[in-house]
Amino acid sequence: MNKYNYIAFLIFLALGLGGCTKKFESFNTDPTGIPNQDLLIPSLFIPLEQEIMYMTDDGYQTAQNLNADDYCGYAMPDQTFGQALDNANYVFIDGWNTEAFSSIYTNLIGPIKNKLAKSGVQTANPDYWAIALIVEVEAIDRVTDKFGPVPYSQVGTSLVSVPYDSQQDIYTAMFAQLDTAVANLQAYIAANPGATPLSSYDALYGGDYTEWLKFANSLRLRLAMHLTKIDPATAQAQGEKALSAGGGLLAVPSDDAAILASQANGNDYNQITDSYGDNSMNASIESYMVGYSDPRLPVYFMPDSNTGHTTEFHGIRIGCNIPPKPFYSGFSKYNFNTTFTLGAPEVIMTAAEVWFLKAEAALRGWAGAGDLQTDYVTGIQTSMQQYGVAGAAPAYIADNSSTPENYVDYLNSANNDTAQSKITIAWDPAASQEVMLERIITQKWLAMFPEGQEAWTEFRRTGYPRLFPVVVNSSGGTINTQVQVRRLAYPQSEATLNPAAEAAGIKLLGGPDNGGTRLWWDVDKGNF
Repeated sequence: MNKYNYIAFLIFLALGLGGCTKKFESFNTDPTGIPNQDLLIPSLFIPLEQEIMYMTDDGYQTAQNLNADDYCGYAMPDQTFGQALDNANYVFIDGWNTEAFSSIYTNLIGPIKNKLAKSGVQTANPDYWAIALIVEVEAIDRVTDKFGPVPYSQVGTSLVSVPYDSQQDIYTAMFAQLDTAVANLQAYIAANPGATPLSSYDALYGGDYTEWLKFANSLRLRLAMHLTKIDPATAQAQGEKALSAGGGLLAVPSDDAAILASQANGNDYNQITDSYGDNSMNASIESYMVGYSDPRLPVYFMPDSNTGHTTEFHGIRIGCNIPPKPFYSGFSKYNFNTTFTLGAPEVIMTAAEVWFLKAEAALRGWAGAGDLQTDYVTGIQTSMQQYGVAGAAPAYIADNSSTPENYVDYLNSANNDTAQSKITIAWDPAASQEVMLERIITQKWLAMFPEGQEAWTEFRRTGYPRLFPVVVNSSGGTINTQVQVRRLAYPQSEATLNPAAEAAGIKLLGGPDNGGTRLWWDVDKGNF
């Protein structure tokens, strides 16, 4: 049976055996044994929301950390997991990348399409449906922006072959879904002021629909910005729609979209850093944060633990030769002691990111974006506030001389490299449009940490921030070292289980199924 249609069976098992906790079992079934839909449907939302970060089957490390988090310059593992070469050298490990492709279909899109959509919730509870649509948009964007064309509109409709949608069609669908979600939420909020029917079943906002409305509008602005090169007219139209939307945008840290950590495994960053010991600082983010004396540095990362370096922060260069542990184990790791604690929520979109989106929108002349410099400065201030270092923001914002530092690997000088950028922090209204864009995206990248998926997308779209290239590129010429990796290849299982559709999907991709082929929105025509 095709895996997409197998979803219905998986959902039955999940709901029957483990989808509802013991706490809810007695409430989700009436005396006749027929599920009480009014109570069963809400209980789906927490696992759906947590699956955005692949929490359902403990898949974050392989689904995102070992691809996007590395490729965007945030993270690097201090081991190779028994592989001679791996994703960091542009040799894709199929078992890792399969999780990035399949998990969201099985654990999120499947339940939405096969349970919620068939339950009548669209008409009975349009507010519930709005939340489901927003969650689905956030999730499918993560899949399509990793791979390109993927199955979407017809998931669950065939036992033989599930067609791939073009990335353009997926983006069109995402905007349409946000239209429905926003309209539903606006209507519900107007008719039921202050009501929070999902308060016990919402892992992001505790049922506060006004916050969900801000998130939906902000998500539209993010998606619109992805299209600035391939379709500037649609990008501007959707961006201005978001900027003028009723309900507003994420604006302060209390608006941040952050998912409650899984009760089973805790915060993903904590698990892969503290429990596994696998998640270290990337050399690229070291270069910027140390060079800028960024006050968020000790909030994001822990100092090096090797003797003689305990007051320093050191990252690992992507694609370098990594001997077995503990060779690089002393290098800086994500700060699991105070920031990425076991119970810390996982942020998927911040108000700081939105201020930088507004800054770029202002740079592009979009209506409703506000003042360019004010947006940029507010983005930095909001990020500093989010991480508890607001007092250091004024000096940081005024710094017009600090630049990224050269990279020095004190354990292997072969990995040393000069800083890739000379961009400074302080806003310069006389700078060129291109320099302004680099400044915006660089600070946006620093503020979005640790959300590597969107950071990788923005690097591919703009070329910023300027990242260290891989030390050893073993792609066989399919990926340009300086251009860097553009996508993940489809899992090998697709060629076995869904071959005709995958072949058609590769045609939609417009190039070979490898990491060097650009996605639809990733147009090679300069940075701006």
